[in-house]
Amino acid sequence: MASWCVRAARQSYGIVASPAFLSVAPRLLCAAAPQKNNGQSPEEDNGAPKVEVSAAEKTLVEEKAQLEEQLKDITDKYKRALADTENLRQRSQKLVEDAKLYGIQGFCKDLLEVADILEKATQSVPKEEVKEDNPHLKNLYDGLVMTEMQIQKVFTKHGLIKLSPEGQKFDPYEHEALFHAPLEGKEPGTVAIVTKVGYKLHGRTLRPALVGVAKAP
Repeated sequence: MASWCVRAARQSYGIVASPAFLSVAPRLLCAAAPQKNNGQSPEEDNGAPKVEVSAAEKTLVEEKAQLEEQLKDITDKYKRALADTENLRQRSQKLVEDAKLYGIQGFCKDLLEVADILEKATQSVPKEEVKEDNPHLKNLYDGLVMTEMQIQKVFTKHGLIKLSPEGQKFDPYEHEALFHAPLEGKEPGTVAIVTKVGYKLHGRTLRPALVGVAKAP
């Protein structure tokens, strides 16, 4: 058995050392070498597919940038549209509120003339004549006074406030100066005389008071 193993080893050594095997071995090695590249050809190792992938990535990056720019533009337009819509809503709401508050100002102006007549009527009655022994005049005077008081209550209920600024600082937004004159005992720049009362509707001057303003001598 030992002699048989020795002969087999000699035969194997002879095959490896033979010129025929040595001439075939380089070709076998060259043929086996490409298998170490996981089935890829030498041309694939040169990076040709990598160039194609880079170009595709570049295209995707450019498309992404374009889409991001479009998204930014659309978002900006959307925000502007929201802001414009909100401004329009607020303006519309303000117009509706103003219409509710000041829609009656034309009617109020007409009623102011009635209030002026009532005020003049009560002022024209001599107070000394209003006595119990003159019941007709007294009843008429009391009725005018009550009517004037009631109409002022209605005015106040609807936001119409009477302006009688005697002794106050002159305000060109609420008063209309008919004259300026030096008046004794009156501070310059103050209202000395009120010839016609004014009115404000919800803080807005509906009719300025007609006044005389004191000035320095």
